[in-house]
Amino acid sequence: MVKPSTTTPQIAPPPAILATPSTIPTTFTDGLPLPKLLIFDLDYTLWPFWVDTHVTPPLKAKDNNTRAVDRLNESFAFYPSVPPVLHAAHTLSLPLALASRTSAPELAISLLKTLHIPPPPPPPLPSPTPSTSTNNSTSNPFHAPSRPLLPSPQLSTSSLPKLRRHASTPALAAPKRAYDFFAHSAIFPGDKRTHMAKLQRASGVAYTEMLFFDDEGRNRNVEALGVCFWLVRDGVTREEVDRGVGEWRRRRKGKGEGQGVDGEEGV
Repeated sequence: MVKPSTTTPQIAPPPAILATPSTIPTTFTDGLPLPKLLIFDLDYTLWPFWVDTHVTPPLKAKDNNTRAVDRLNESFAFYPSVPPVLHAAHTLSLPLALASRTSAPELAISLLKTLHIPPPPPPPLPSPTPSTSTNNSTSNPFHAPSRPLLPSPQLSTSSLPKLRRHASTPALAAPKRAYDFFAHSAIFPGDKRTHMAKLQRASGVAYTEMLFFDDEGRNRNVEALGVCFWLVRDGVTREEVDRGVGEWRRRRKGKGEGQGVDGEEGV
């Protein structure tokens, strides 16, 4: 897909976007099967620019590493919905990988190490509920208002509490480099089938258990290997991830479960 922009995009400093139930893909916590490897392209998939043509090194971190500026003082950051999606996947132990054909792999990696992913906010204290006791709490300083023992409805799944415990643990709540969220990476020019082959060898994951998000339709050729491809038109969002996982599930159900590695011979 050819992007209309011919100049360096102006990217405003992003707000502190944190993982909450409204930003986490629902497929991450609905209890249904998930791919064993979620793979993402970089340019116009995780961030809104071409790193090899728009970014001029060296890079300098700004705003607690939520964005970076280059030598020309141009600003670069992820799409707004990307940090909470990556943080939720990482917290839930969903393996992530990168597959980019950029001609500037070292610069791409440098930017991934410069940009940090913030943690979700700590869970709020439950709201007090009115006491049914005949004692008036305002007249009895030792009367403690009752608090609900059950989580709120939107956090009723088994996975969301894990996300919140993660956020409330000081050792886990510090921002991390985006690069460290990915278990595997294939960042080099060439046919994306070669990238998939490298990721398959590194991870041992069957091609049919991979889901690849990319903004270019030509990279759909990875499906010849058995990889599920999902076209991202305006950057990764919670909704795009849910639609991609839904397509992977549909194909998995249609082909049957328990298949082995497809096309391990690579390209």
